[in-house]
Amino acid sequence: MSSLLFKSCDAIVTCDEHRTTHRHADLLITDTTIARIASNIPEDSLPPNTEVIDATGHFIYPGLINTHHHFFQVFVRNHAHLDWTKYSVIEWLDRIYPLFSKLDEDCFYHSSLVAMSELIKHGCTTAFDHQYNFPRHAGKYLIDRQFDAAERLGMRFHAGRGGNTLPKSEGSTIPEEMRETTDEFIKDCERVIDLYHDSSTGSMRQVAIAPCQPVNCYRDTFTESVALARDKGVMLHSHVGEGESVVLQERTGMRTVDWCESIGFVGNDVWLAHCWELNANEINTLASTGTGVSHCPEPVYLVGAEVTPLAQMHGAGVRLSLGVDGAASNDNSNLMHCIHSAYMLQALVNAQHQFAVPQPSEFLDMATRGGASVLQRPELGSLAPGQAADLFMLDTRKMDYVGALHDPASLIAKVGVSTPVDLTLINGRIVWRDGEFPGLDEQAMAQEAQRHVERVVYPHV
Repeated sequence: MSSLLFKSCDAIVTCDEHRTTHRHADLLITDTTIARIASNIPEDSLPPNTEVIDATGHFIYPGLINTHHHFFQVFVRNHAHLDWTKYSVIEWLDRIYPLFSKLDEDCFYHSSLVAMSELIKHGCTTAFDHQYNFPRHAGKYLIDRQFDAAERLGMRFHAGRGGNTLPKSEGSTIPEEMRETTDEFIKDCERVIDLYHDSSTGSMRQVAIAPCQPVNCYRDTFTESVALARDKGVMLHSHVGEGESVVLQERTGMRTVDWCESIGFVGNDVWLAHCWELNANEINTLASTGTGVSHCPEPVYLVGAEVTPLAQMHGAGVRLSLGVDGAASNDNSNLMHCIHSAYMLQALVNAQHQFAVPQPSEFLDMATRGGASVLQRPELGSLAPGQAADLFMLDTRKMDYVGALHDPASLIAKVGVSTPVDLTLINGRIVWRDGEFPGLDEQAMAQEAQRHVERVVYPHV
């Protein structure tokens, strides 16, 4: 059994239901859980071989929880010819999807390492990835390689086994090389659930069934997903409310949220990404059914669509969390930055439309306790005895934070944190500390990943 004592923390922001912040307190980790938070825990009472970390001048927060991402897309970030601003959405999709279809198994492994590394550097301890891209030449073991990458880094990982089944000839935007049949999709969902899903408290591996989006799948892809998820006791996820409701209404006579409700794709075991085009009735449907939302603020800047009505969702009681989204519409994997972006976007909307913006500290809650609620992980997202030992630490003795230390819970949303954190702890293990991944060579990992970018992506751009 290992233990860690964070001694003399300037602030411990718990994100518990009372939004408690402990000042000048100690935090004791025993094995993989938080054992105690108190002032002046005597060192002679500690378990043998406890590592004592001087946290003077540091703020400690619960680990951030990313509820929507597409790791594989980091291989296509910062390409000028893929800039949203130069093309219509359809023109852009016609350019980027053929490039996605070129990726192979090694690309999915290394892109996952890249995305998770950046997340960890910025305080994220649990990540969900919506992996919907299964090029035929790449095989079916792409989720497996993602779990390999997560284990290498020590990331707590939720894999979303996604997929697309509708051909372009019937109205989807997916190249044939990326399309699966419903049977293929469901069969592999069952395989990865049986092999990897661990529903126990504190688990490091979970699986969700995540058909990509209603407009790119047959109806039976979704209905069979619902049946399998409820049989296996796993969660469901998809893209909803990002401009597709008009298309779906033309096909089915229903907007997307109503369509999802009609087939049972709502509930406490479901969360949906984006949801920026929802009307008041649809927001109330999500609230009344307990369906969660992953708000991804940064794609709003690139896509130029409506700002997600987060204030209305919050007021209606929708369970809210934050997501990074993929590099097709967000060129970084920094959930910390999304907290600041989410707050600023809602402040902008409030200035124009007089909506009530949630308090700054509530945006931190969305990225911690909210993410835990959406993923049904009550042991995550807050700091208290018995909770999982997932946290990050900031050294606030820097010019960046002068004048901003009186309200630690609002710091990230209002001021923003622009640099990597000083320490990230996942499941009781230090995975990032003082600019390094302990036991790993970051430069070597980056060079190997870049080699695969140049091998597969650059010849086709």
